[in-house]
Amino acid sequence: MDLGIAGRWALVCGASKGLGFGCAQALSREGVHVLLVARGAPALQEAVDRLLADPARPKDAQVLQVAADITTSEGRAAVFAVRKDFDIVVTNAGGPPPGNFRDWERDTWIQAIDANMLAPIELIRATVDGMASRGFGRIVNITSGAVKAPIGTLGLSNGARTGLTGFIAGVAREQKLASANVTINNLLPGAFDTDRLRGNMEGAAKKTGQTFEAVMDARRKTVPAQRYGNAGEFGAICAFLCSQQASYIVGQNILADGGAYPGTF
Repeated sequence: MDLGIAGRWALVCGASKGLGFGCAQALSREGVHVLLVARGAPALQEAVDRLLADPARPKDAQVLQVAADITTSEGRAAVFAVRKDFDIVVTNAGGPPPGNFRDWERDTWIQAIDANMLAPIELIRATVDGMASRGFGRIVNITSGAVKAPIGTLGLSNGARTGLTGFIAGVAREQKLASANVTINNLLPGAFDTDRLRGNMEGAAKKTGQTFEAVMDARRKTVPAQRYGNAGEFGAICAFLCSQQASYIVGQNILADGGAYPGTF
C-alpha cells in the first residue's frame, strides 16, 4: 500500500534506537524526509548511518539529525533552528524510572511531567497550526500500555502519560485541526524488546535473585501472543497512522501489546 506521504517532512524524537528508530525507519522507507532527534550523539549517528544504508529507503528521502534533549526548551530550539515546519511529528521520550511513590519528591514528579507530558505538548503547540494552514498534519505520541493498565512501580509514567492522554483527547478534536486534515493520536506499546524493557528485567532479576533469562521468559509468557513485539512492526503502525488513509482516525489510543490488556474497551 502506498501511504501517500512520500516527500513529507517528519520529526521523530528518541529516534536513535528502539521504538523511535523503528518509526523513523518505517517513515523513511515510505519516502518521508526524517529529522532524527536523540540525546546521545554516537548512537544517533549510528541510527542515521543505518537509515542511509537501508536499501528500502528511496534515495531521495533525506535523513537529518540533531543531538539534543527534546524535553528541554534548548533542545527544541536546536531542532527548530534546523527546520521549522513539519508535516509529521512523532513525540517520544524515555520513561521515568520505576520505584515507590513514597520516595518521590516534587522535583522527581516535575521531571517526569516535563519529559512525558509537557514536552510533547510544546512540540504540538509549535507545529500544529502550521500543519492546519497547509492542510495536512500527523502527530503520533508514543506513550505506554500503562495508560490503560497502570503498573504499580511505574507511577511516574502512569501519571505523566495519562495527563498527556487527557490533553490529547481534547485538542485532537478541535474542529479547526480535525477539519484541516490534522490528526493527533497516541500509540501505546506493551512489551517490546527494547533496551528499556531489558533494563527493567535486569533490575527485576537482581531483586528476585533469578536469572535475566528466566525473568524475560516469565514476562513473555504473560503476553497472549507469546512473544515480545519488535521495533519494526511498531514503526509500521506509526507509519500507517501518519498516512493519507488514516485521516479519519482522530484522538485515539492505539494499543499494541500482543493481547496483554484484558479489557473490552
